[in-house]
This record gives sequence, structure tokens and C-alpha cells, in this order.
Amino acid sequence: MSVTTVLAADEGFLRVFQEPLRPVLIEAIWETFALVGFTLLIGGALGLVIGVILYATSPGNLWANAWIFNALNIAVNIIRPIPFIIFITAIAPLTKAAMGTRIGTEAAIFPMTLMAMFVIARVVEQSLVAVDPGVVEAARAAGASRLRTLLTIVVPEGFAPLVLGYTFIFVAIVDMSAMAGYVGGGGLGDFAFQYGYQQFDWKLTVVVIALLVILVQVGQYFGNWLARRARYR
Repeated sequence: MSVTTVLAADEGFLRVFQEPLRPVLIEAIWETFALVGFTLLIGGALGLVIGVILYATSPGNLWANAWIFNALNIAVNIIRPIPFIIFITAIAPLTKAAMGTRIGTEAAIFPMTLMAMFVIARVVEQSLVAVDPGVVEAARAAGASRLRTLLTIVVPEGFAPLVLGYTFIFVAIVDMSAMAGYVGGGGLGDFAFQYGYQQFDWKLTVVVIALLVILVQVGQYFGNWLARRARYR
């Protein structure tokens, strides 16, 4: 391979960081941050609540309630297995009603949050179920109320698995943000689709993949670090 060929290849990769693509790329990066950040924040909070309720109302647990548990369990089992690209198109009318539009970053956050909420709920439930039942029984025997046992024993004991679970969900949300680009959701997925796939520019697509990998690696490293701190606290 000649030096000229190598330099041409390098210029092909660097084109994405030059005018006129650079401002478009920067905007796509910020859109990805918005998609991932708001989805993780809102979906994470709602999923945590649903997951805790699933755990607490499961058979033989603190607030065992078959009606509530079965209703939430069925909802999670229905939504969770649906591929996101199908889910985002299936609920487009609901997105339109809630957000006023089906296209754009704000509109993409709505289905991403719904999907993340149900996936996180299951992750939270499984993380809390892993807590030693003996610890819960000891707290109850010592006179702790059910609410205090849940908030001061179960959730703190399951914190490390929860952090790892949320780290896994973070990676999944980054993946969802990329797929949202195919239906006009903005972000790096939309950028790669418009300027890479549709224009047959595989080098640009590789650059976008590298950026997404870096984002995932940073999130994974931070999640693993926080989980280790929680485990050995």
C-alpha cells in the first residue's frame, strides 16, 4: 500500500471532523447525550419504583399482593422482549399524542423512556431478590417496619447489583439511541444513517461506531468502579 493511499484513507476518516460535517457531528453528539441522559434519568427513576413494587408485592414478600404483582409482571413481560425498532414505530400514535410529534430528539425520548422503564423494573426486581432473605427476616424480627426494612436494608444491600444493572441498561440505552436515528430521532445513529449509510461512506460510519464505543466504555468503567465501591463499603 502506497503512502498516498494511506493518506487518502486517513483523510476519509478525518472528513467527519472537518467542515461542513463537524458542526453536524457536534450537534449529533449532544443529541445522543440528551437521548441517553434523559432516558436514563426518567426511565431509571420510574423503573426503580416499579421494580421495588414488584419485589415488595411478590409472593411471600413484605407487601405480598397477587393483583399488583401480576399486573406489573405481565406488563413487564409484554414490553421487555419487543425489539426497540419495532416498539418505537408501534407506539408512534401514542408518541404523537404525548409529544405533539413523532420525529425529533424529544419525540424519541418518549418511547426510549417507556422501554427503559420496563427493562429497568425487571433488573431492579432481580437485584433485590438476590438480597439474603435472612437479613430481611432479622430486620423484621428486630422490630423494623416493612417500609424501613425495604428502604434501609433491602435497597442498600442490593445497591452494588443495582449499579451493575443500571450500567448494563446504560449500554442498552446507547444502543436504543442509535436505533432511534433510523426513525428521525436524531443523535449519532441518525448522523451515521444520513451521512454514512445513505451516502455509502463506510469510513464515517466507522468513526461514529468508535465514538459510541468510547461512550459505552466510559459508562461501563464508571459503573464498574461505583459497584466495587458499593460492594466493599
